[in-house]
Amino acid sequence: MENKNLMKIEDNKNKRKRIAVFASGNGSNLQTLIEYTRLNDINGDILIVFSNNADAYALKRAEKNSIKTYCFSHRDFNSRKSFDIKILELMVENKIDLICLAGYMLLLSPEFIKEYQNRIINIHPSLLPSFKGVHGIKDAFDYGVKVTGVTVHFVDSKLDNGPIIIQKSVEILEDDTMETLEDKIHKTEHIIYPLAVEYFCKDLLEINGRKVSISERKKIEN
Repeated sequence: MENKNLMKIEDNKNKRKRIAVFASGNGSNLQTLIEYTRLNDINGDILIVFSNNADAYALKRAEKNSIKTYCFSHRDFNSRKSFDIKILELMVENKIDLICLAGYMLLLSPEFIKEYQNRIINIHPSLLPSFKGVHGIKDAFDYGVKVTGVTVHFVDSKLDNGPIIIQKSVEILEDDTMETLEDKIHKTEHIIYPLAVEYFCKDLLEINGRKVSISERKKIEN
């Protein structure tokens, strides 16, 4: 990647974290993060929202909350590399410490992830490593599993593969439909994603290979 030293990140321990949220759609997890950061001192602030979709309602959510927004598509660039470099420049310009993916539907390139290694987190609607991909809820429902759930994980170069920060199970009952299961999954997302962000911002996460330990773990309320 060009500008090889573009994303040299200083030691961020004990500093207040500057957060960017990437979203492509409705942005319900973004809204939850906004509300959580305003009600709790997590040692971090959402400073920008980026979308690759000009019609994403997430952008309107950000604007309503006076958060700076950026929007452009990879289709507007001659190459994926130039698109990635433009986003990285925005991250540097805004001194971003953490990127949160919240329904961001474009896979990040390995080069991009390398520049922000262990500083990108994602939420996925299944208990990884089961049911990876964009249809995690439907795939679990159709498979007939009795328990599914939600995973928050660090992002690496493979799809839905990085070290797991938090998981929470969701039981699939006999009378559940896709709609009721989706509702339960989304409610669970809104519980654990803000906690994972807070753990990161308070420097409570330690990665050792595939394992992530959380010091001073908070109780997760149902």
